[in-house]
Amino acid sequence: MRTLSAPMPGGLRILAAGLLATAAVAPAQQPTAAPAPAAVATPPVAQPDPYLSTPAPLVEAAPAEPPAPPFGGPLLTRPKLTGDWFGARDTLRDRGITWDISSTNFYQGVTTGGLQQGFRYGGRADYLANINGEKAGLWKGLFIDLHGENLYGLSVNGFTGALMPVNTAALFPKPNTTVPALTGMKVTQALSESFLVFGGKINTLDGFNQPFTGGARGTNGFMNVGMIAPVVALRTIPYSTFGAGFAYLVGPEPVLSVMVLDPNNTPTTSGFNTFFNRGVSVFGLANLPTKFLGRPGHQGAGFTYSNSKYASLDDLPFFVLDRLRGELPPLPRETGSWSLFYMFDQTLWADPCDPKRSWGMFGNLGIADGNPNPVRWAANIGLGGSSPLRSRPLDTFGLGYFYVGLGDSLKNFAPRLVPLGDEQGVEAFYNVGVTPWFHITPDIQVIVPARERVDTSLNFGLRAKLDF
Repeated sequence: MRTLSAPMPGGLRILAAGLLATAAVAPAQQPTAAPAPAAVATPPVAQPDPYLSTPAPLVEAAPAEPPAPPFGGPLLTRPKLTGDWFGARDTLRDRGITWDISSTNFYQGVTTGGLQQGFRYGGRADYLANINGEKAGLWKGLFIDLHGENLYGLSVNGFTGALMPVNTAALFPKPNTTVPALTGMKVTQALSESFLVFGGKINTLDGFNQPFTGGARGTNGFMNVGMIAPVVALRTIPYSTFGAGFAYLVGPEPVLSVMVLDPNNTPTTSGFNTFFNRGVSVFGLANLPTKFLGRPGHQGAGFTYSNSKYASLDDLPFFVLDRLRGELPPLPRETGSWSLFYMFDQTLWADPCDPKRSWGMFGNLGIADGNPNPVRWAANIGLGGSSPLRSRPLDTFGLGYFYVGLGDSLKNFAPRLVPLGDEQGVEAFYNVGVTPWFHITPDIQVIVPARERVDTSLNFGLRAKLDF
């Protein structure tokens, strides 16, 4: 049996120190024409990502947009497998309507440690649509975003014994089901060149895209929840729910955003019958662009608060808790939960011949109440972005470490029945761009579970993503 005699095993401590040292010794470089990576977008803000490119609100003084690349072309170089749909896709885009359809498949397993060894196959399909109101003949500054999705097959999230899922994409809309769901239906209106309001059914992962992580969906970059989001905030933020808010922009980047959400997670139901019947959740983020080392980056700080009632292991769609709930007696419910977190990203290298290619460092650090939030504090740090190999312009990579400190209330609830400590892990991936529409990603994770009677797990996975 594994016992934790120190908060961090030696190997993981060395890796974390190495990541920090990389940032410390990176040589200062002269500024280049490389633009800043996409801003860390709060969930309500439409931002470009690998599925869907949502344009920034148009303003009177904005220069003319460059011609959009065609969807057609040779099979191996076109952006989407199915091309331009005999010209219909280009025509729809010109009229403000874009469709992005993808299928992501996983073959992933636990080879040693964990609760169970074995491999499982599963996958998901995502259907995204964006409507530019002005181009569609409605009015200027209007944007409508829709997200439909469904799962199929099985995942190994329950095999590791960890609270942090090793496959985020296999969690939603609802794990171990094939129920299709419309998880996002958001309407955004630009009131000026720097102020947006929005509302509707919010898919909270869709707009959260911290640079160098590959996005929060787990289909392009890191797969573990501990690497793609501030873990302390996940107590009070549902995956799919009703909400509204605003964002203030400087140029194309949101620097301040706030939203109010229904605490009920309703990805596979309408949510009307539980509409704000448990109180409210509030999310806020200030994220400022920087130029350290002469390279673009961001420094951000955020908070969450909810006045709803929670138990430490209830209503947590981002965690794997089924087996733990079955082993522990019911935990008492508490009113109110809060979290504070800091996040950053910093470009360390940019290709002088292609300003769109860069890689850099990112990280998160946060604290929370520890009860009813099962997490007292959490952190991650990593490297990621475009492959430095100029001959592989479509490839990306990532290497990172996360640590999740559980609250004393959960640790001390039944220490003899289910002894719990903290959780930590390492993840590395290399995303191979076979074509612009086909990517294959080997992924490896080493996880030290919070359950002290479960051994460290070694997890291998292979992800294949097709963009239709």
